[in-house]
Order: sequence, then structure tokens, then C-alpha cells
Amino acid sequence: MAHWRNEYSAALAARDRREKANVALYNAYTQLADRTARIASAGAQGAQNLTGAGDKHTVIAAAGKTSAGPAVPDVLATIRADLSEAQRARAELQARLTEDFQDELATLNLQLNMAEERSGRLQRENQELVDRWMARMGREAEAMNDASKFS
Repeated sequence: MAHWRNEYSAALAARDRREKANVALYNAYTQLADRTARIASAGAQGAQNLTGAGDKHTVIAAAGKTSAGPAVPDVLATIRADLSEAQRARAELQARLTEDFQDELATLNLQLNMAEERSGRLQRENQELVDRWMARMGREAEAMNDASKFS
């Protein structure tokens, strides 16, 4: 009876491995979204110099130029390209996750159907055995009654 539990546990472990394989993509997307939010707030606040850990871009102040980095249009173009790439990767990830989910759902439905069929078959077999046993016991009781003839 524990066989289905082993299969279920194995399916969950496989799903966890697939999801953990994309952690780097999730983290990259989160960092890009944070960086985009910082840049948007910097544009609203006026002059601010933003550099993140590992970020090679600098955003300029009110003058429109910095001594250490590219101009605002270059930074915005780079960030838009990064955002576009992250959105494309996110769309691919969602499509793959949806496909994996649908595959897993189909597999589980198939397993459920097979288990229900087996349960129905076993119930029918059990009822047949009970009916046969009851018929046999009835015949034996009748034979004992005929053999004793107290009337």
C-alpha cells in the first residue's frame, strides 16, 4: 500500500529539483526589478548616483552627465535591454513551469484513475468471494439440516 507514497515522494522530489534549478533566474530577475525600481525613483528625485553590487552602470545627476559613467540614454537603453531579456526569460520560465505542471497533473490523474480502477476491481472480487463463501455455507447448513432430520 505504501507504493503510491514512494511514487508521490519521488514526484515531489523531482519537482523540487526542477524548481531549484531556476533559482538563479529568479534571483537575477529580482535584482533587475530592484535596479529598475531604483532608477525610476532616482529619475523622480532628481540627482542621485546609483551603483549596485556588481552593477557596472551609473545613473547621472541633474546635469545629465557623470565623470565616471555613460549618459542617461545609454544607461536607460542598457536597462531596457536587460529588462527585455529578463521578461523574455520569465515568459520562457512560466511556459516551462506551466508545461511541467500540466505534465505532473496528467501523471497524477492517470495514477488516480489506475488506483480507482484497481479499487473497483478488488471490491468486485471481494464481493464475489463473499457471495461464493455465503453460498457454500448455506449449502453446508442445508446438508446438516437434512442429515439431522428431527421431525
